[in-house]
Amino acid sequence: MKMQQNKRQKIELSDIFSEVLAKGFKVDDLHPFQEKAFQAILACRTAKLGGHIAECNHCHHYKNAYNSCRDRHCPKCQMIRKIQWVDKLKSNLPEVKHFHLVFTIPASLNKMFYINQRIAYDCLFKAASKALVQCGENNEYLGAKVGGVAVLHTWGQTLSYHPHIHMIVPSGGLTEDEFEWIPSHKKFFLPVKVLSAVFRGILVKMLEKEYALGNLKLPDDVQDFKQIKATCYQKKWVVYSEKPFTTPDNIIKYLGNYTHRVAISNQRIISHKNGKVTFYYKNYKKAGLKSVMTLDESEFVRRFLQHILPSGFCKIRYIGFLALRHLKENIERCATINKSERFFPKYEGLNAYEVYREVKQQDPLLCSKCKKGHMIIRKPIAKAPS
Repeated sequence: MKMQQNKRQKIELSDIFSEVLAKGFKVDDLHPFQEKAFQAILACRTAKLGGHIAECNHCHHYKNAYNSCRDRHCPKCQMIRKIQWVDKLKSNLPEVKHFHLVFTIPASLNKMFYINQRIAYDCLFKAASKALVQCGENNEYLGAKVGGVAVLHTWGQTLSYHPHIHMIVPSGGLTEDEFEWIPSHKKFFLPVKVLSAVFRGILVKMLEKEYALGNLKLPDDVQDFKQIKATCYQKKWVVYSEKPFTTPDNIIKYLGNYTHRVAISNQRIISHKNGKVTFYYKNYKKAGLKSVMTLDESEFVRRFLQHILPSGFCKIRYIGFLALRHLKENIERCATINKSERFFPKYEGLNAYEVYREVKQQDPLLCSKCKKGHMIIRKPIAKAPS
């Protein structure tokens, strides 16, 4: 029997998981970190996680409220985290324009990346970071200590496997003595052709080293790393660069959408019937117009699960002069040099309830029936037996 749940979207990812499980989907065949996320999403805001009974202190209306799973891959558990992170990030970026860079890998590396996720993703982060810092310090291009905030994504709009790094980079950097700010070109940060070539060279070298140390497994259809290396150099790699954002608020909101996004949100799911899942996606071949795709439910679940990150893997990293160990003093230095005001986090120290009330300008504890009283927790609900 289906568990009683809080009010939800019409179709949710958890509903699809529940359906395929009832049809014999083998959870035991999943990697442990995939199984953990699968079970968490399935149980989110259900009696399985327990909760509490809340009663209105005015009309005595009561309802059951169930706990969230808080898994980072769950589409229902990201809103407050995103708001708090974005708010904190505002105080950790200099008051200048920012560029958006995207570091991608060729499809020929996808299979090797998937079977070596922790090592391959770590190499991807390090290669993108080193390429940025190395090119930024080169006097022919900028000659400054640069920084950035990098976020790992592994999916495309249709849930295809597509590892890439989104990076937000301030438009300039500090001099070597850190007493001056060197602004970049107004329309571009660094030459993308140079950045792309350096990124490819560093990443291939890192992967080759990991293979030599015995840390990297090759796909069954690949004989040796020379074959991988050859495919990497057959085509030019392209680091995508968008024009700079006009205000820090625009770039922070944009980045916030990337940092706490999961492979697909519940809002994108249109229907689930007759063993098929239909969902919206942005069709970049048609200028980003909204299109519709239908997949077998088993294929839909398979595609989603391939984007579950290894346990404990950090998908957000700070680079260069924005590295966390020197972040506070460097941001203060940038503010002094550029004569700009520092932003102080608005939601720091607030709990989830207080953040929600501030952002939505409504009280989540207000009784939905009488609109006068507030819902008060009366007693806990124990977790349902597994």
